[in-house]
Amino acid sequence: MAFFSVLAAVALEQLRPLRYPLPHYRRYTLFIQWLERRFNAGEYVHGAIAWSLAVLPLLAAAWLIFALLDGISPFLGWMWNVAVLYFTLGFKYYSDNAERIANLLRAGDIEGARAQYSEWRGADASQFGAGEIARVTIEQAIAASHRQMFGTLLWFVLLSPMGPAGAILFRAASILGRRWAGARGQFGAFSLRAFHVVNWLPARLTALTYAIAGNFEDAIYCWRTQADVWPEPEEGVVLAAGAGAMGVKLGESVTVSGADLWRPDLGIGQTPDADCIDSAISMIWRGLAIWLAAGLLIVIAGWFA
Repeated sequence: MAFFSVLAAVALEQLRPLRYPLPHYRRYTLFIQWLERRFNAGEYVHGAIAWSLAVLPLLAAAWLIFALLDGISPFLGWMWNVAVLYFTLGFKYYSDNAERIANLLRAGDIEGARAQYSEWRGADASQFGAGEIARVTIEQAIAASHRQMFGTLLWFVLLSPMGPAGAILFRAASILGRRWAGARGQFGAFSLRAFHVVNWLPARLTALTYAIAGNFEDAIYCWRTQADVWPEPEEGVVLAAGAGAMGVKLGESVTVSGADLWRPDLGIGQTPDADCIDSAISMIWRGLAIWLAAGLLIVIAGWFA
């Protein structure tokens, strides 16, 4: 059932992708902001309590609804899995924005590309050149493919006996890790540690997927030699392997609001351009095809076991 749930949710997300603003995401954001206001006294234990309240009730509700529907009919349980997985995915939203930026860069409309990136990420891109826009767009696409597709799918499969709880766990942990990272005192430390634990295996499987989908030797080399210097270790694993697999240079310093923002170098090879954005999207879809093919082989093997 897990494979066919994934297949249906991925197909649905392609045919009818989610569009910003996402009502369920906005409501969850308001909820975790309320939790932070109520519990943030700057202590680690308060962050752990708030994280538990933000995540565990969702997991319990998803599991109980799945158990109820599956008890009535396995088809209803399957539909619940597909629905929740569909709303926790969201890579098509990111890939569509990346493709728009690539088209603008190819047309020579740098101002339009800057505006599209700023609208997409809510970040200042007014001083980015064409190469910088291409570079940060590829980084965001690769990172989003992991957070909103590969990591979500892996945890869904791992916890498939609990219905869609795995997908909710990964996405909630990802959101809290980012939203509470800069919280006062030690409040956000638990959310960062929790996401590190949840993300350790998915990040490495995503990196391995990119290595298989691209230049394997260069991907592994960049993963081993460059990932540790990135501010977020698991994200560094994914970005370094993706850059190596594509043969492009990512990271490097960028100018934001008049100040130079230093970032470590990732990858090897050429400076990215608009065509490299398309190559990144293609690599991600090849990676997804690899996962689906592997899942299908496991299902077929189970039929003959």
